[in-house]
Amino acid sequence: MKKFLIAATFAFVSHVGFAQEDALKKDVLKVIELSGSASQMKLAKDQILQMVPKEKQAAFILEFDATLPSLYDKMAKIYMDTYTKEDIKAMLAFYESPVGKKITANAGAVAEKSQAAGQEWGQGLQTMMMKYVQQ
Repeated sequence: MKKFLIAATFAFVSHVGFAQEDALKKDVLKVIELSGSASQMKLAKDQILQMVPKEKQAAFILEFDATLPSLYDKMAKIYMDTYTKEDIKAMLAFYESPVGKKITANAGAVAEKSQAAGQEWGQGLQTMMMKYVQQ
């Protein structure tokens, strides 16, 4: 009877622990979504899609989208290893605030413009490097 009670207690504690971890993971996934990561993935998909022939684009989109849950799970693990439950709650509060919503709404456009600025900078850097690399 004592062994049964210990096993039942262990099972209950494990279940509660997993439930809390599942709730935290759900919050982390929401932070990842609200932070604009999803829109950055859409931007990446759209850029790659330009290189895929039209007749293969539908299949590519399906396959690309199927890879995202695994990526988001890995990202969630990183967040859960890095941040506390309280940190995640604070992030959620921020992203659900007016300025957080504004950041999320503009994340795709900001990422696209930032990428363009980075490319422009990289071209100038390449020109500068050539001056020093060539002899």
